[in-house]
Amino acid sequence: MFGISELAILLIVVVLVFGARKLPELARSLGKSARILKSEARAMKSEEQAPPRVVRAAPGDATWSPAPPRDGEAPRA
Repeated sequence: MFGISELAILLIVVVLVFGARKLPELARSLGKSARILKSEARAMKSEEQAPPRVVRAAPGDATWSPAPPRDGEAPRA
C-alpha cells in the first residue's frame, strides 16, 4: 500500500494545505464521518439478514387488490 516515506510526504502536504490549526477539526470531522459510515453499513447488513416484512394494504387504499386464490380455493368475487 503506502510506505513510511509516502505517508510522511502526504502528512506534510496536508499540513501545508490545511494548516496546523485546522487539523484537529479536520480529524474530528473525519472520525464522525467514519462512525456514521460504519453504523450505516451495519444497519444495511442487519436489514439484509432480517426476514422481509410483509405489509398489507387495507381495502380502499389505492394499492390494495384482493389476494389471489390459493390452490384448491374457489376464486372470490
